[in-house]
Amino acid sequence: MMIRFILVLLFGIFFSAEVFSQRVIYGTVKDINDNPLPGATVSVKELTSVGTVSDVDGRYELELPDNKTYTLKISFVGYYDVIKKTSNVDDTELNFRLEENSTMLEQVVVTGTRTPKLLKDVPIVTRVISEIDIKNVDAVNIGDLLQSELPGIEFTYSMNQQLSLNMSGFGGNSVLFLVDGERLAGETLDNVDYNRLNMDNVERIEIVKGAVSSLYGSNAIGGVVNIISKDSKEPWSVNVNGRYGSHNEQRYGGSVGFNQGRFNSMTNVQYTSIDAIDLSEGTDNEDVGDYSLIYGNSTLNIKERLVFTAMDDLKFTARAGYFFRERNSSESIKERYRSYSSGLKGNYSITDNDDMELSYSFDQYDKSDYLVPNDRDVRDYSNVQHTLRTLYNYSIADKHIITVGGDYMRDYLMSYQFEDNGSHVQHTADAFAQFDWNPHKRFNVITGLRFDYYSVSKLKHLSPKIGLMYKLNNFSLRGSYAGGFRAPTLKEMYMDFFMGNIFMIYGNPDLKAETSHNFSLSGEYMKGRHSFTVTGFYNLVDDRITTVWNMALAGQVYTNMSRLHVTGVEANATGRYPFGLSWRLSYAYTYEHIKKGEPLLSSTRPHAATARLAYDKTWKNYALSVALSGRYLSRLTTDVYTEMTSYEETVEQTYPGYTIWKLSVTQQLLNGIAISLAIDNIFNYRPDYYYSNSPTTTGTTFLMGLSMDVEQLCRKKQENNNI
Repeated sequence: MMIRFILVLLFGIFFSAEVFSQRVIYGTVKDINDNPLPGATVSVKELTSVGTVSDVDGRYELELPDNKTYTLKISFVGYYDVIKKTSNVDDTELNFRLEENSTMLEQVVVTGTRTPKLLKDVPIVTRVISEIDIKNVDAVNIGDLLQSELPGIEFTYSMNQQLSLNMSGFGGNSVLFLVDGERLAGETLDNVDYNRLNMDNVERIEIVKGAVSSLYGSNAIGGVVNIISKDSKEPWSVNVNGRYGSHNEQRYGGSVGFNQGRFNSMTNVQYTSIDAIDLSEGTDNEDVGDYSLIYGNSTLNIKERLVFTAMDDLKFTARAGYFFRERNSSESIKERYRSYSSGLKGNYSITDNDDMELSYSFDQYDKSDYLVPNDRDVRDYSNVQHTLRTLYNYSIADKHIITVGGDYMRDYLMSYQFEDNGSHVQHTADAFAQFDWNPHKRFNVITGLRFDYYSVSKLKHLSPKIGLMYKLNNFSLRGSYAGGFRAPTLKEMYMDFFMGNIFMIYGNPDLKAETSHNFSLSGEYMKGRHSFTVTGFYNLVDDRITTVWNMALAGQVYTNMSRLHVTGVEANATGRYPFGLSWRLSYAYTYEHIKKGEPLLSSTRPHAATARLAYDKTWKNYALSVALSGRYLSRLTTDVYTEMTSYEETVEQTYPGYTIWKLSVTQQLLNGIAISLAIDNIFNYRPDYYYSNSPTTTGTTFLMGLSMDVEQLCRKKQENNNI
């Protein structure tokens, strides 16, 4: 009896000590109208393995291992996160009220105005593709992502199997791609090398359609796509990932980051490869199209970004990158593409009302042919850009902002196709000013003007802009006019090159600059968890640069074409709900018109649409993300020349429309392991004939991936040991 009493006593003492060492946090999660939010995620920053969700009444209860101070974070889809710290007493009641953020319009963007501004307050229509959107689409490259998210964008194969872009009637040479606000050197035909733009370590992508030359100068005649990198959020982080898909598609990568004291660094490495794709495989017809084989290739992409905060008001950002791509164009020749990039930027907050940015950037892009039998690497051309930039912002009464800046760029191009393996150098300089005027909380006016000078062509050009925005309750109205231009490149003026081993293309030093007048009107309505946007636009384009056949030279020559009219409308609708469901529908109509009697050699599809249905849910140690995304492009009827070597006769050609759907599923385990599965072209669409603007799909393909955040796994193991 005595022994039993002692055992009971000891058990009671032990149990009491165990209970005493633990701690219970409880409370409710509601919105600002006092409505409960069931299914809200409650997590502990210091203990990633500890968490819970609120019940149907919005109540939660959480056990903590001790009486230390912890940081609780409440997350709910469509609402702003709320963070609170616990006190050091035993049982504690912590109640939370979350404010709705249904459309994510509180996000800060920079591309449309070149100054930080809330998305909902930007008078220039700006589309943002967030990190969550990138995850849902599970895109492996920029082409997949943009086509899935935006209507009116199509990536196709041009001559020599280089990717070509059409965005609302504008080609790749009229759409400026930036990485953290910096230009890219070099081009493949008339487009940048899109393979340089991988989706790892991307925080968001900002897209502005229409002319933005008043801020960015040449090439921004049709729009700007700005890819913005992530900073390291954790004290240290290590991620390793890999993917495998159809056609022996492989991707391996990783990143290392740290955020310690005044230093923030992120290093990213990615390697991809894919075998050649035989488009005739699985068919009885060997003549399946204008081309029947997609070259295999491999790519290595390395980039580093280091931020040093010297003082609270002074920050330096250094970056460096290396890119290498090899295409197996034949058994004897491998095409090689390389780029080297670096830069240094300083941001100084002079006072509370003004700040300054100074930067230098370097970018080099080379193309060479590796001759396998001779083991020789012969350089075809090299493009090197050095850019200096200054930017100054002055705020008046915390409402109005004056922005002034200027750039200088030295553009160098060398090629064996120049006389005596020569080279050309062009110096460009610009100055721009912008006034962001906010006379009333409902009304915003932004005006801008930029002057550009090009030394070789002696080009001088002014690019104006004016944008207006009026807000009334849940409705916003935006209207703008902008002038755009694109200066002829050194390649278009001076390089003579052999196109696809078929014919010569000759430069033209007498080319004029492309110019445009862009008008747009947009209405946006937001109500609750839904948003609706409709935008109409009109572009008047003069002297667009293209190629025409020259009988005397027996080849094509760069020249300026007749006036072109591009008109269209875009509509977008979104919805996000507390239980994790979200959707988006987008539609675009584009119409191109040229002077009667001249052929319209357009690859712009008149109708295009995208759709996405996604479900995201997070539990204690598990998260699930499912997304179904699709794109539709209508049939296209246009003029084509009857012969590649003569531009004398054209016929009408109709390219069929198509629809492609993709299903992506991602599971996150233990807050550190993510397993993904993607099924592309789930309805097995395959073109009857592969034209240049047909999708290169051979039917349904699969992609599997694994990603591990090493620091989270280590943190979880340490937490379990402590508990």
